[in-house]
Amino acid sequence: MTLSPDADPAAEMAPDHRKGPRRRGEELEHAILTATMEELVEVGYARVTMERVAARARTSKAALYRRWPGRPELVMDAVEKFGISEMSVPDTGALRTDVIAVLRQMAAKMCTPFGGVMRGLIAEAAREPAFAQLIRERVHPAGPAVIRTVLERAVESGEVEPWVLDTRRVTVATDLLRNEFLLFGSPLEEETITDIVDEVYLPLILSPAPRRH
Repeated sequence: MTLSPDADPAAEMAPDHRKGPRRRGEELEHAILTATMEELVEVGYARVTMERVAARARTSKAALYRRWPGRPELVMDAVEKFGISEMSVPDTGALRTDVIAVLRQMAAKMCTPFGGVMRGLIAEAAREPAFAQLIRERVHPAGPAVIRTVLERAVESGEVEPWVLDTRRVTVATDLLRNEFLLFGSPLEEETITDIVDEVYLPLILSPAPRRH
């Protein structure tokens, strides 16, 4: 097969999706999201197109647009499915070890291809304000949501004062770990995790409420 200079190899070389078994519903959506994540890992967000994803998923571009208005929303769904949704809420029996467990999950995820995908997405966000907003709304809250659940449990047990949940202190640990990853890459050392928890996070959330002037 001879490709034109401007042709997309993924689209040109993919088998005709009409010749395969017809997929619907969750099966088709899973195939599309899998193809999207594979594209993100291989070529990065800037080169991901609806055409490339459709070709890799062995479906039509129209099938993508029936489910997602465009590339940003499709990418966010793939990121949520294969990265964020895999985080679980630990229950070790103690606040300190729960927080450490959350940060270990984040660190482990950053060591996978997903970590490289996230670095690329954050870089692209600097050039696309609308995409940056999507990341803030759907990706940034992931780690904080898990650690917030840990803190809510600590409030119920009396370890943490309720007022902490309404402050920026909740996200400090996950923010610091994310910054370490963005600045220095992975792997993130165990010492880094324990330093964040013992030297910054626990002293911060266990300190008295600030006085209002």
